[in-house]
Amino acid sequence: MEHKKEKIVEVLVWVLCLLILFKLIPKEKSRPAVLAYLFKLVITWLFGLLVVEKDAINYPVRLFFKKAYKGSFTFEYIAYPTLCALFNSYYPEKKGPLVKLCYYLFHTGFIIIGEVLALKYTKLIQYENWKWYWSFTTIWFTYYCSRLFHRWFFRGRLLKRKSLFKIFNSIRM
Repeated sequence: MEHKKEKIVEVLVWVLCLLILFKLIPKEKSRPAVLAYLFKLVITWLFGLLVVEKDAINYPVRLFFKKAYKGSFTFEYIAYPTLCALFNSYYPEKKGPLVKLCYYLFHTGFIIIGEVLALKYTKLIQYENWKWYWSFTTIWFTYYCSRLFHRWFFRGRLLKRKSLFKIFNSIRM
């Protein structure tokens, strides 16, 4: 069986992502998680397509859409968005800046370590004109953008709920 190691890694990523989505994300946070997933999906599609088309990164072994798409479907459409959904679900909103910084470092670092390991031990990814710190920067940036979008999207709902709550309480009294 050709590229057995790469196939095992991709299947493991799919299984882990499904476990994360259905076991680690609380039901009450499923709507924000879906929003984060879809937002990250769009961003990684744009960045991934740009990077692959500019020959900065190559994905020699892919299980899905080998002829239709040069990027890695598993990592750009499944893994990164899943981890972003997890990131937004447990984001320490009420903690200090140092905790938030560490949270970003942990999540971004986890992805980069996985990417560097895949780079070194598999043929799933190959850097052409790319460095790990560019991946770190782009992933950090996309996490930051997803966080801004999350705050913007749910801000109106929180304000609306608070004002409806005030109106309801004033009528009741």
